[in-house]
Amino acid sequence: MNKEVRVRFAPSPTGALHIGGVRTALYNYLYARKTGGKFLLRIEDTDQNRFVPGAEDYIKDALDWLGISPDESPWNPGNSAPYRQSERKSMYMQYALDLIEKGHAYYAFDTSEELEAMRERLTAARVVSPQYNSITRTQMKNSLTLPEDEVKARLASGEAYVIRVKIPRKEEVRLHDLIRGWVMVHSSTLDDKVLMKSDGMPTYHLANIVDDHLMKITHVIRGEEWLPSAPLHVLLYKYFGWEATMPEFAHLPLLLKPDGNGKLSKRDADKHGFPVFPMDWKDPSSGETAMGFREAGYLPEAMLNFLAFLGWNPGDHKEIFSLEELVDAFSIERIGKSGTKFDINKAKWFNEQYLRAKSDEELSAYLIADIEKEGLSIDKEKAAKIAHVMKERATFPADLWKEGKFMLIAPTSFDEEIANKKWNAEVVTVLRTYIEKLASHIGEFTPEIAKAVLEESAEANGIKLGKVMQAVRLAVTGVGAGPDLMAVFSILGKEELSKRIKFALDTLQVV
Repeated sequence: MNKEVRVRFAPSPTGALHIGGVRTALYNYLYARKTGGKFLLRIEDTDQNRFVPGAEDYIKDALDWLGISPDESPWNPGNSAPYRQSERKSMYMQYALDLIEKGHAYYAFDTSEELEAMRERLTAARVVSPQYNSITRTQMKNSLTLPEDEVKARLASGEAYVIRVKIPRKEEVRLHDLIRGWVMVHSSTLDDKVLMKSDGMPTYHLANIVDDHLMKITHVIRGEEWLPSAPLHVLLYKYFGWEATMPEFAHLPLLLKPDGNGKLSKRDADKHGFPVFPMDWKDPSSGETAMGFREAGYLPEAMLNFLAFLGWNPGDHKEIFSLEELVDAFSIERIGKSGTKFDINKAKWFNEQYLRAKSDEELSAYLIADIEKEGLSIDKEKAAKIAHVMKERATFPADLWKEGKFMLIAPTSFDEEIANKKWNAEVVTVLRTYIEKLASHIGEFTPEIAKAVLEESAEANGIKLGKVMQAVRLAVTGVGAGPDLMAVFSILGKEELSKRIKFALDTLQVV
């Protein structure tokens, strides 16, 4: 019987969650749901110097907004609790000591000055990347070079130390990546990474491996930036004797700048005027704020669909997927190796599709909320009609009001360029006739009736309607373009429509 799939998303609470991290969480969620497994969230807060208050709540709120909440987490614990590494602190040392006992790790007493001196020596010797490794450790102050009694004395006196992994000098490290295939790295390129810091906290490398093992993680799906660390992690699984239960790895391709030249950053997003975080963020220390996709008007279901396609494809031409459909279609094998350009226009396109798929009643709720913020009021039926007319022209919910406010607020000025080109005696004649016919019209005022009466008004004066249509729109809306004009007339009603036309006739001059 196959073991239960258990995946995890393990962010650090060091600030707002980058959209690349959200994509990682989504892929983990999709894989867990596809396989009937569990999606865990673990807070990796071993670096207390970088901890930012509010960041953990932000992570939770962002995933909740998108509808990809984890099955187990600090706020929804399961059998693997606790889910914050800072709360697991007391257990990591025993694993580091176990590695020392097995000869796979050692104590290092080097001061920061001594480490800097070592790097300077190597740099002077033209070593490209100076590091503490299988060669340089023989010249440093550690339990491999010091006598055993001196090591014990230093430990007993409380001298500061770190515990480093002992990387073999000549060994080929192999790992199979579900996206990239076999990856091989020679151990001579690896350094003796610190596993336990002098403050008693584990580094990412130790805590990550121990926690994944104890939480029975079966698949590690994470960003490509962790690929260089994967050989070390494979060695640690081997040194602990956990090779049989080592998770499978899948390193996701990078999210690239819109031009494809380098990794997407907040600076790039700011430059192009789009968000890079799921929700608005305010840094508690600097007070600096950053825009979020939610507040910019992106719908969560559109964001999920957009993010899913940043690296993965379903193998056909279908683009619109509900979350349930994404789960059904998802497979790690269809994730590409190369980086993916972050195309904000595609994100907008997805948003438009999901916005237009909503019912008029759903959209009217956005419209009513924006109208009420302006201190105005509208009944639900009229709001739904406006939403219906405006949704084909909207990218974001706020556009319904921004682009459609002319249906509640009559224009007080008119587009001068259109007026100069299109406002003439024929327009005035047609509109005067139209007002007269509207006054005598009885009964329902549908878009079809509005158009029929307007056509009659033009024909009665021997004028082709097409010649005056843009000027008619100008008279009623103040601008020369917009949604279906007859639908607008119907929503306004005969009384408001006549009032606006009279104002235009009194205000605009025939050149």
